[in-house]
Amino acid sequence: MKDHTRRHPLRDSSQDRKEAVEVPDTPQTRSPAYALAFADPDFLCRDELRPVRLQLELLKPELMLDEQGIESTIVMFGGARIPAPENKDSARTKTLADLSKYYDEARKFAKLMTETGESHENVVVTGGGPGVMEAGNKGAVEAGGKSIGLNIVLPHEQAPNEYVTPELCFNFHYFAIRKMHFLMRAKAITVFPGGFGTLDETFEALTLIQTGRMERVPFLLFGRAFWESIINWDALSEAGTISADDLELFRFVETAEEAVDALNNWEGAGEKRGVIPGR
Repeated sequence: MKDHTRRHPLRDSSQDRKEAVEVPDTPQTRSPAYALAFADPDFLCRDELRPVRLQLELLKPELMLDEQGIESTIVMFGGARIPAPENKDSARTKTLADLSKYYDEARKFAKLMTETGESHENVVVTGGGPGVMEAGNKGAVEAGGKSIGLNIVLPHEQAPNEYVTPELCFNFHYFAIRKMHFLMRAKAITVFPGGFGTLDETFEALTLIQTGRMERVPFLLFGRAFWESIINWDALSEAGTISADDLELFRFVETAEEAVDALNNWEGAGEKRGVIPGR
């Protein structure tokens, strides 16, 4: 993070942190009680410090994105298990192999958005993992631009994909804070076929827009056949659990070019619902 001109004459906390490890070795200095609170990982991981950890996970990426000048983002959600077309023969199921075409569409879409955008606007953001996420970050690299990766610690070993811009690669403990960062700068949301994680992200974002908690932004679902096979959208409307108007909050697209055209011709972006239809 950038150094800022100090606005007060008090001693620097970073200085104290460095010097605190060089104190004489005594029973007192070896005690956990003696460690500086902000430099004590065991203390920061206590249950009682959860509010502080939540604040830190919100604040660190926010400050660093500001320092990098990132003003707006294009969100790309999608499955980690979808292979690149050249690897589709190793896919676990035929459906996953067939869905590999969306890896390519994600890559092309990210490339197009990065080529047509400013370096600080409409920056591609993914979950930083494999599959569709990798495709999005890769497309940005192919266009010579930056992209963001919002990774999360999982029980199995995982590293961010190699295409995420290193200084825009973040790691999270809290899913909730990670999802906030996906949406705080979002100017459009695109969703590719995926599993539980993709569905969670999709429906949380749709709920925020549906309830007026978030402004309307272009919301595109890649792959009508996939989405209509797993979700009966019309049944929700016919049952009355959502309004028919809610089905207008998103559109289906198949290709990167179709998605770019939809973004350029989207009506109602920036508006926020004052009422929930059907209530």
